[in-house]
Amino acid sequence: MGNEFDPERVALVVNTRSRDGERAFFRALEVLEEMGLRVEKTHPLQDPARLPETVRELVQEGCELLILGGGDGTVSSAVDFLAGRETVLGLLPLGTANDFARTLEIPQDVEAACRVVVHGEVVDVDLGVAGDDYFVNVASVGMGVEVTQALSPRLKKRAGALAYPLAAVRAFLRHEPFSARLTFPKGDHEPVEFERLLQVAVGNGRFYGGGFIVAPDSEIDDDALDVCVIEIMRHRDLLGVALYLKSGDFIREEGVSHFKTTEVHLETDPVQRINVDGEIVSSTPKTFRVERDALRVLVPPGSKAARRDR
Repeated sequence: MGNEFDPERVALVVNTRSRDGERAFFRALEVLEEMGLRVEKTHPLQDPARLPETVRELVQEGCELLILGGGDGTVSSAVDFLAGRETVLGLLPLGTANDFARTLEIPQDVEAACRVVVHGEVVDVDLGVAGDDYFVNVASVGMGVEVTQALSPRLKKRAGALAYPLAAVRAFLRHEPFSARLTFPKGDHEPVEFERLLQVAVGNGRFYGGGFIVAPDSEIDDDALDVCVIEIMRHRDLLGVALYLKSGDFIREEGVSHFKTTEVHLETDPVQRINVDGEIVSSTPKTFRVERDALRVLVPPGSKAARRDR
């Protein structure tokens, strides 16, 4: 393995309720053993609610390599117990969006992802924190929450990668504008207030929502959050919103504000629910911060997505 990483205590945990999860579990186990990696413990989980407890127990038992199969929600529910620990995360992307894997250049094919687990390099990446909740990709209020609410399991199963754009259309048509005040505890920006907003997104990684780019220079290893505020403008139609969100270049458009910071406090009127990596977990007001090099993870050899600092 890269970086002289040769783990003895290896566990495979797969959310078998994720897309192709059950088939991927058995295939991954077969491929990993063919490649010479002995998996000490296996946990095919049909109930995703058991995943946090399973990960916590494995970390406490001294697991050196946790191979996790699932989507962004699976990763997000596990990182609370991996943050700041020596356990290395190996990722098998089995979800609908797989934005964390996309950020880290991990292939979605199970066999190719297994090769990254066996031959990859260990790096450490930043995590975002919303209050007490860690996140890998993005936390948002406004349209991001509404997209999550419109993104039913049935839609994800039937539409696959198109599920997010379809949910975004539904969310835009139902959206109610809100106002917000942003303050920056570290003093790197002046406080700012906005009216009639579409969305406030706080990004840690590079991708979210099935391939949307947080900002042109956003990285998961830059010790910073990208805060993007999108106002509702009179000329902004549904197609325009989709184009703005798909390309990180939207931050240069009229009515879009971008702040790079290590910490931001968000207040809204009315109170807004917060979407953290595809899960609605809390409400405003909330403070968001970055925790540098908090998660150790395997990436493809030679990847430029992140580096090893600690």
